[in-house]
Amino acid sequence: MCVCVCVCVCVCMCVCVCVCVCVCVCVCVRACVCVCVCESLCGCIEQINNWMSHNFLQLNADKTEVIVFGKKEDRRRITTALETKGLKAKDTVKNLGVFIDSELTFNSHMKAITKSAFYHLKNIAKLRGLMSKQDLEKLVHAFISSRVDYCNGLFTGLPKKTIKQLQLIQNAAARVLTRTKRSDHITPVLMSLHWLPVSYRIDFKALLLVFKSLNGMGPNYLFDMFQLYAPTRSLRSLQKNVLVEPVVRTKCGEAAFSCYAVKLWNQLPEDIKNAPTVGSFKSRLKTKLFSDAFC
Repeated sequence: MCVCVCVCVCVCMCVCVCVCVCVCVCVCVRACVCVCVCESLCGCIEQINNWMSHNFLQLNADKTEVIVFGKKEDRRRITTALETKGLKAKDTVKNLGVFIDSELTFNSHMKAITKSAFYHLKNIAKLRGLMSKQDLEKLVHAFISSRVDYCNGLFTGLPKKTIKQLQLIQNAAARVLTRTKRSDHITPVLMSLHWLPVSYRIDFKALLLVFKSLNGMGPNYLFDMFQLYAPTRSLRSLQKNVLVEPVVRTKCGEAAFSCYAVKLWNQLPEDIKNAPTVGSFKSRLKTKLFSDAFC
């Protein structure tokens, strides 16, 4: 069970500019200790409030949010216990532009992306007669692709029906850019634009994060998720840059980045894993994923 508290802090600078900083405090506890959870959260928030008071900061209580992750029964139990302490848990919160729900389905985030992307795509379509295709593609990448790809490392292991919502956005953008009819097949269009489908873009991001982490270019908390396989005997797999796959028993566990990304990594050819630079890794990886998607 994980309880996340998002605390909004207002920092008043000498030039009278207010800067809002969001701080997330995650407390992982067992579902059977609801009282301890509530006391820990209240104590944590109180400590943050005291620290800010001593540093001339102000806690924005109206924007302080609590969200509980876990099974439905456990969430209900924790939520009830939190209410007795004056803390109301929310089903969905927004953090760094991503809508996160208590079931980690990301349905709210997908709806928000769809609404925003199609709004901008409608405006871009009005400019087709005024701009070249090259300039129009830049607009599509700036306003559409950037939204589809934003934080897509969080979408590893999501159901196909969820990813399909993002794929529909990419398909619509490709049709606008190439003036393709809705009745025409979209796969040749994506192939001509050299655009990876959304599911492959998610895999690309996950594998890129693994490569950077293993080569000292990523954060420590990601590096700590991975463990190189070390056989007890001298085997050929010793030289294959293989990672230990975590043992999971649930669908949620299989979708976790630490499990999903490791399985993808172990399936990569050795020439991609052993790429000397990030640029060469990205180039080789995109070539492989493009081949898998369209060949």
